[in-house]
Amino acid sequence: MIALTSLRDSFEGVIPSVIATTDAEGTPNISYLSHVHIVGDRHVALSNQFFSKTTTNVAANGLATVMVVDGMTGAQHILDLEFERSETEGPLFDRLAAHLAILEHGMAGIMRLKAADIYRVKDCREVPTPYPLEAAPIIERPDLIEPTARLSRILAAASDTESLLDSTLDGLARMFSIRHAMVLVPDDSGRRMITIASSGYDSFGFGAEVDFGDGVIGIAAATRQIVRITDLSRGRRYVDAVRSMAGLEGVASIPLPALDRPFSQIALPMVVHGRLVGLLFAESEERFAFRHRDEQALDLIATQLAQALLLAEQERERPEQRETRPATVPVGRPVATHFQLRFYPRDGSLFLDDDYLIRGVPGRLLKHLVEEYLKTGKREFLNREIRREGSLMLPDIKDNLETRLILLRRRLSEKGGPIRLSSTERGRLRLEVEGQADLVIVEA
Repeated sequence: MIALTSLRDSFEGVIPSVIATTDAEGTPNISYLSHVHIVGDRHVALSNQFFSKTTTNVAANGLATVMVVDGMTGAQHILDLEFERSETEGPLFDRLAAHLAILEHGMAGIMRLKAADIYRVKDCREVPTPYPLEAAPIIERPDLIEPTARLSRILAAASDTESLLDSTLDGLARMFSIRHAMVLVPDDSGRRMITIASSGYDSFGFGAEVDFGDGVIGIAAATRQIVRITDLSRGRRYVDAVRSMAGLEGVASIPLPALDRPFSQIALPMVVHGRLVGLLFAESEERFAFRHRDEQALDLIATQLAQALLLAEQERERPEQRETRPATVPVGRPVATHFQLRFYPRDGSLFLDDDYLIRGVPGRLLKHLVEEYLKTGKREFLNREIRREGSLMLPDIKDNLETRLILLRRRLSEKGGPIRLSSTERGRLRLEVEGQADLVIVEA
């Protein structure tokens, strides 16, 4: 029997698989499957969605035959299967459900997963062809252990949260040739992810939001399952949803960085002790850019990044001097001599004149800092003071503050306006205001 692990490209779902069963009288039935998932060396899981006839036939005799196709070479293999059990919950079910949710956009729930049916593989054999296709040249893919170890050492040496974020994205580009990636963190509502770092796009998109359940990012965040799509041409209908993953309808938003025509995407939730710390996302204009071994390497990196973020975001109140990270105004962008900040308490939205800036915890943070500056002229702030400010409605988990401050600082820098934040010492930041600011509270 051919080893299943040698046929991983046939289990990517690029070309739909075919399942054949027979009823009690021997009448055959053939249906398409959206996904066949490897479960160990001798088992596979089939996505049970709407194949009532298939389910009835398997219940009668417990047997099925499945054909899987390699999306890169076209090679076909037949699996003889014997049914063992159905799972309607658990990690495997969640993984298959998350994958199907991507393909389900625009299908009104037709493809929703009912169960993950586990089968024992009795035999696996190649389908012979009288006219074999010309063999594609074998491309030796570089070993991923060495770059994963190198990037791991770099992350371990990072001294602060911003270094962790920048080192991760820089390392993915240099060591893995993953040029389009971003890191997102949950917002204070627990219903959206916010972009805190990105690389390879025309705009950084700091502060861009993705609702839980929207596209690859939102579904990975909602299910806390890795979502990997190797060929989006099969699910092209949902790309419009990916492009519009920026906030709630009717609310000002920041566009999410995105490729015009991605063919491969992967989203890796960063979960520590049951808590969603963030999410690492990457995409490519190439098919099959992220395969099984890439997923394993990126999962290790995402896990270390999550652990490092928790350590780096702990209370930083010792006056340890470190290099200042000034947020410079883009060259050629004039600084206003007089400007208005409009703050909406309902959701913490903040507008700089007529331009949307940020919302949520970062919006309330900036409103508080500017308010203190206008009242007292204060420019220097301690993280310790900010955490004790009840009006900010900070989440109970104290280590959210560091990432929110980074997000706010980067968003102000990207915006290039008259307000900037710089980190001067550990646990200390400085507010820079050029011109006269008017702070307006809009109750709506």
